[in-house]
Amino acid sequence: MTSTISSLLDELHSAAPLVGPSLLACDFAHLGEEIRRVEDAGARMLHLDIMDGQFVPNLSFGIPVVEAIRRSTQLPLDVHLMIETPQKYVGRFRDAGADMLTVHIETLPDPSEVLEEIRGMGAAAGLSLNPPTDISTVEPYLDLCDLVLVMSVMPGFGGQEFDEVALDKLRRLDELAGERLLLSVDGGVNHDTIGRCTTAGAKILVAGTALFGADDYSQRLEELISLAVNKK
Repeated sequence: MTSTISSLLDELHSAAPLVGPSLLACDFAHLGEEIRRVEDAGARMLHLDIMDGQFVPNLSFGIPVVEAIRRSTQLPLDVHLMIETPQKYVGRFRDAGADMLTVHIETLPDPSEVLEEIRGMGAAAGLSLNPPTDISTVEPYLDLCDLVLVMSVMPGFGGQEFDEVALDKLRRLDELAGERLLLSVDGGVNHDTIGRCTTAGAKILVAGTALFGADDYSQRLEELISLAVNKK
């Protein structure tokens, strides 16, 4: 596990563009094996979607599963808190092993305190926004962020169609702070959309069904990264 924010961010920036496998799409009956398979395929990080059934209309997994994942891998854990009251839980998820913690602007109209708390705990701090949310809502807080996650679907379920509004947001964020921020995109990232995302400025491409729906993770990850690098 990466020990400091700066070294973690340096590693991820230097590896970009990279694919972040979203474990929500994996086979949870064989979680440890799935993690080993994406590690062997060359994954540089793992994306964990935490859903509370309130902020999003679905439940996923919580702290005990994050702890189990942490015991199973040394890869950085990118924990996306799709929950109503993230300020109550960031410390517990950091203790569980999160290296990166992302909260939603829709749940925290002023996220300054939480972002500072995350950084103070030695994790990278991120903000996320849903497709209907205007980019102006996150702009005042970019100096407190290490990561901005642009949702290209409404969060809650996998397999949704990519919303093109994400590309405009990525371009705007890239103009504002693209060299410093890790710009991430999640939802509908696949062979057809991944190149457009990196062209717009995305450095982390969160992939769920596009990766875990393949028989050969190594081949699929190689295909996706090639498309991301060549922006096709």
